[in-house]
Amino acid sequence: MDNALFELAERLGHSLKTKGYKIATAESCTGGWIAQAITEAPGSSAWFDRGFVTYSNSAKVQMLGVSPQTLGEFGAVSAETALQMVAGALVNSEADWAVAVTGIAGPDGGSTEKPVGTVYVAWQDKTGHAKVDRLQLSGNRHQIREQTVLKSIEGFLNLLQ
Repeated sequence: MDNALFELAERLGHSLKTKGYKIATAESCTGGWIAQAITEAPGSSAWFDRGFVTYSNSAKVQMLGVSPQTLGEFGAVSAETALQMVAGALVNSEADWAVAVTGIAGPDGGSTEKPVGTVYVAWQDKTGHAKVDRLQLSGNRHQIREQTVLKSIEGFLNLLQ
């Protein structure tokens, strides 16, 4: 794993452990990469509860409780879906915080409204405080996914400070 990503994951783990928090992940376009990066840090079982890889729409509905109406109206790649994914990760885990990502990593699947590299990242805590960012990333599929993982963990660190 990339050194910068490993260092970020270790910093996140230290911050979570210090505060006594556990986290969960809900991932679509990253396919579990955020959970993998987080669990690369030694001792991560103290602060990582679980991860959901919900690549298909049906998985988002079944595992996270994303509304089929939301998917129909806004699409899988939307702020609305990311927010429902992160809320569902919290409801279906023992975590205090969660992160969710959904996006278009390419090389296909983009549109004028949502080009390749469009990613939504949402964070939420158990009290219901949520934040969602729309990112417009560039590069190939691997680079877009890697940038998403980095931005997700960086965003977590910023929220915890």
